[in-house]
Amino acid sequence: MTCTVLILYYSRHGSVAALAEKIASGVQLGGAEAKIRCIAGFNADTPTKHPIVELAELRSCDGLAFGSPVRFGNMAAEAKAFWDNTTSCWLKGELINKAAGVFTSSSSMHGGNEANLLSMMLPLLHHGMVLMGIPYSEPELHKTQSGGTPYGPSHVSGMTADTQLSVEEQRLALAFGKRLAHLSLALHNKGFSSS
Repeated sequence: MTCTVLILYYSRHGSVAALAEKIASGVQLGGAEAKIRCIAGFNADTPTKHPIVELAELRSCDGLAFGSPVRFGNMAAEAKAFWDNTTSCWLKGELINKAAGVFTSSSSMHGGNEANLLSMMLPLLHHGMVLMGIPYSEPELHKTQSGGTPYGPSHVSGMTADTQLSVEEQRLALAFGKRLAHLSLALHNKGFSSS
């Protein structure tokens, strides 16, 4: 049986989407199937790079990477609205014991990346997910001059909304995806996940 990690994100300018793709590569390196989906914007006509997520895909995943840009130290309203509509999953405990982690992007070094990552964990904790981040055994956490935190991958785009990830940001996203795949596989194979 295949172990599927859902990389779920909202992105307006493309930085979070770039992180999602790099995390997906790491998930595949870790031996799991990566499925990239995005959260719809409030304007339904806004084009998206990846398919819009369906709630059934969230229910059936074995692991989850959740991404959103920073909005005043918190996740984007579109991402929050998505989680606000997952009560049916919560009532049935469909995400309990599934591996999860978070990722983000901001326009400046002090734009609230870490605050956002911590707040993004809250709905995942309420769903009973098993959270993970990036350990300091990853050397890029000691070297990065832009994005990258122990709470999850991040990107600093600058005021020009540059979607080009730094070398450290890329390596941390890959390592995060690989680690998430390993944890998802372990929980899935031991029968700890709810699906």
